[in-house]
Amino acid sequence: VNNPIPSNLKSETKKAAKILREFTELSNRNGPDKLIPPHVIAKAEGLAIISVIKAGFLISARGGSGIVIARLADRRWSAPSAIGIAGLGGGFEIGVEVSDLVIILNQRRAIEAFTKGGNLTLGGNFTVAVGPVGRNVEADVALRSTAAVFTYCRSRGLFAGISLEGSYLIERKETNRNFYSRDIRASAILNGDVEQPHECHDLYHILEAYTEAYFFQDQQKLDPTSIFRFDLFFCPSSRLFVHPDLRLSRGRRTLVVTAIHPYTGQQPGDLSFAPGDRITVITKSDSQYDWWEGQLDDGRVGIFPANFVTSGPVN
Repeated sequence: VNNPIPSNLKSETKKAAKILREFTELSNRNGPDKLIPPHVIAKAEGLAIISVIKAGFLISARGGSGIVIARLADRRWSAPSAIGIAGLGGGFEIGVEVSDLVIILNQRRAIEAFTKGGNLTLGGNFTVAVGPVGRNVEADVALRSTAAVFTYCRSRGLFAGISLEGSYLIERKETNRNFYSRDIRASAILNGDVEQPHECHDLYHILEAYTEAYFFQDQQKLDPTSIFRFDLFFCPSSRLFVHPDLRLSRGRRTLVVTAIHPYTGQQPGDLSFAPGDRITVITKSDSQYDWWEGQLDDGRVGIFPANFVTSGPVN
């Protein structure tokens, strides 16, 4: 987790990029069940990325800092606006917790509320739900489709979790003034009155790479009467180059992939495998971020994270 103490906007943006990378890249501690699904970010109207400290004895208080960015009319991301978070909680709570949060603003009205008043209150008129992850994407999105805000949290401390109901996202005017060298409101920043700062390149690169690969795969339209080969493209969440080769076999397309990461099934119906195992794909989507169904050479059938396999050359 990162430092929740407010700092200048350049540092806040660097921190935001680090936090976002931790929620979007596979790693030893991040399996596919723990990643933010790419389409959640791709369809978001805005993102708030912040570090928060929560402390309390009976009554808890939280505070922290970060940035907010919004979609512009052309679907590019706006320049960042510096924000803080504040709130109080009740109940029997003792301890200290530091958390990194990615808050997905799903509805344009959440952005508009923030730009009009400079602040946004979570909860109340803006329903807050824990964001969907991994295999439960479709079911979770259907259940939570009315939520204005999704939250993703990584914590270290004594509290079991963090509730954002009643929290306030607050515009840090002085921080914005110092960074942009002029008086400028969050509304102007989030509506595109300033260009993306070059200091924020890392953040935009992560966002664009994570969503572009998703859209590339999602938009493929396959002709079932032809043989296909896609061009080489980069799958950022797995750091793989993927080169699917789809061939016809007895009138049907078959795809055989090779495991490049070990996977141990976590639920009944999961397909466990070791690096080098070959899997015949039975059911797949157009996205390598999804769960596919396949069969191993020993006859076992199950679902598996598509980011753990490749149909290209294995080093």
